[in-house]
Amino acid sequence: MRDLRKYARNTNSRLVFGFIFLLFLVGDGLIYLFYGRGAALTGLICIMGGFVPILLIIGLFAVMDIVIKNANEED
Repeated sequence: MRDLRKYARNTNSRLVFGFIFLLFLVGDGLIYLFYGRGAALTGLICIMGGFVPILLIIGLFAVMDIVIKNANEED
């Protein structure tokens, strides 16, 4: 029998890693190819700056999930 939740979790993680791979390799690679090293470094800084709010939101949701699970176990 298949565990569809595990399959969905694996698929979602692969999609996220694929997106990040394409963003960095293809996106920043094209910047490097057309504009040079300095522009690629600037693009890398901008990409990383864009990930900071996303990572903060994911971290906040993870902390909220832990708090809620602990609160439900106490009841």
